[in-house]
Amino acid sequence: MNHTSPYKLTQSDKVSTSLRVKLQGLPNRPGVYLFKNAQGDILYIGKAAILSDRVRSYFQNGADLSPKTLVLASLIHDLETIVTQSELEALLLESNLIKRHHPTFNVVLRDDKQYPYLRLPIKEDFPRLSIVRRVKNDKALYFGPYVPTGAMRETIKIIRKVFPLATCTIDINGTADRACLEFEIKRCMAPCTGNQSQQDYHRIVKQVRMFLEGRDRELVESLRTDMNTAADHEEFEEAARLRDRIRKIEKTLQKQRITQIDTIDQDVLGVARSGSSVDLQMLFVRGGLLIGRKDFYWNDAQDIPDQELIRSTIEQFYNKELLPPKELLVSTDFPDKELLRRWLSDKKGEKVRILIPGRGGKYQLLKLAQDNAAVALDHHLQKHSREREARIALQQLLQLPHPPHRIEGFDISNTMGTNSVASMVVWENGTMKKSDYRRFKIKTVEGANDFASMEETILRRYGGTLATDEQKALPFPDVILIDGGPGQLGAAMSAIKKLHVPPISLFGLAKAKGEKEERIFLPGQRMPIVLAPQSYISQLVQLIRDEAHRFALRYHRRLRSKAIIPIQPGRRSGAKPFTRHS
Repeated sequence: MNHTSPYKLTQSDKVSTSLRVKLQGLPNRPGVYLFKNAQGDILYIGKAAILSDRVRSYFQNGADLSPKTLVLASLIHDLETIVTQSELEALLLESNLIKRHHPTFNVVLRDDKQYPYLRLPIKEDFPRLSIVRRVKNDKALYFGPYVPTGAMRETIKIIRKVFPLATCTIDINGTADRACLEFEIKRCMAPCTGNQSQQDYHRIVKQVRMFLEGRDRELVESLRTDMNTAADHEEFEEAARLRDRIRKIEKTLQKQRITQIDTIDQDVLGVARSGSSVDLQMLFVRGGLLIGRKDFYWNDAQDIPDQELIRSTIEQFYNKELLPPKELLVSTDFPDKELLRRWLSDKKGEKVRILIPGRGGKYQLLKLAQDNAAVALDHHLQKHSREREARIALQQLLQLPHPPHRIEGFDISNTMGTNSVASMVVWENGTMKKSDYRRFKIKTVEGANDFASMEETILRRYGGTLATDEQKALPFPDVILIDGGPGQLGAAMSAIKKLHVPPISLFGLAKAKGEKEERIFLPGQRMPIVLAPQSYISQLVQLIRDEAHRFALRYHRRLRSKAIIPIQPGRRSGAKPFTRHS
């Protein structure tokens, strides 16, 4: 949506009588306000220290409002207010409501993930690392967040190679009869059998902690002292093992370290713009080590200043089970900075600083975040260009009135006719919309009959509750993609005809045996259309088809695993390393 139209008269002479009454009765208290249009849709959600002053400012004649705010004010037909006990409480409520309603005029972070942490319960007798997604006040140490999760897996891989920390989940009391394979390959010192004392085990725990905190100099010096001590006592095998551990640590930390100035935990927010598109990059620095990054992109944010983007990102990103760092580095000052700082400090349990560095090592970190944002923005713009060409090509191929905005893809999965399932995935406006994914357990078909299974799936999607129930209904797509050739396509067409729904374009997608080229099968056409492998349209339809296949296969495997009776393990421990907790 383009928010550039100028509206010089906002206000008081254009508001409805009912809205005027609400404006006159606004409370002089902190809270949240919701602006709505004539249809009752929420346009904007904001918070205020004093609701009456803030809300009325949108409707004052001659008010100095941005073009975007002028457009917003011209569309307001109704408003709702929620009073809170404090401005801080209003901040949290505002963030929660934005996440729930996704208002048109708010900066919205479409990010509902809970990112993983590594938990190290140092108060236990024999602490072991575990992966968690919620930080608790339980006196354990938490390291993270790891964004993306691949950074965490790499960290775990390094720790397992370098530090002989136990990874099982058994109760370690030193009375086990024998050690497991981890002891044989020197990745655990078998404290379960009494081979390693609690004191010696905690020395390894301390080393793991220093590694995760980025205290590399202290860690290496400690290991060198241990190595020299072992050599002095002629324990040459232990000295060699410590020497190898030092080399691996130095090699690893050399790759990850981005600053030698601070070992403080920092999150760094850099912004880059091009036309109406904006990218915000968050770098997660822990102990001077870059452990991950997160990318946020908006393709129509020309009227949203950097200050609002940064404020909204901080507010929404940390309003979940995330532990803030000690420092946030940003490029510009913004409203509510002190309020957000207080909130983050309360959340962390210690003082958090929000800094705007102008020079030195912190500024170099900020510049790194901005450079990464510029690279990511260029990638997004190229991706959008490719997708636009693919949509136009698909429009021409299917003879659509406009390029498709929503495509739903279907696939069937079974094993010799058992546990038959179907998947529906959704591509919408350039991204896979996972919140609209649906899966179906085939109910009316016996045996391996993909055609009948596809027909049942289409009937249920476009004739059942997903199409008719107001609470569960999904919008109809512009295009339906069927994974398969003429048989599957024909079954889908048969189902659509039975339903008497508005016309929807369908096509099947399949490869000929031994061929690399994708083939599109259209209703009523005998010969398929062969797509060039590197064409943008081929890449788009493959993306949707492969996602439908992945989603169906995942559900099928889950059902199949439930049907298998598990064999109780007879061995001492069947635990997985680094057990995940939700």
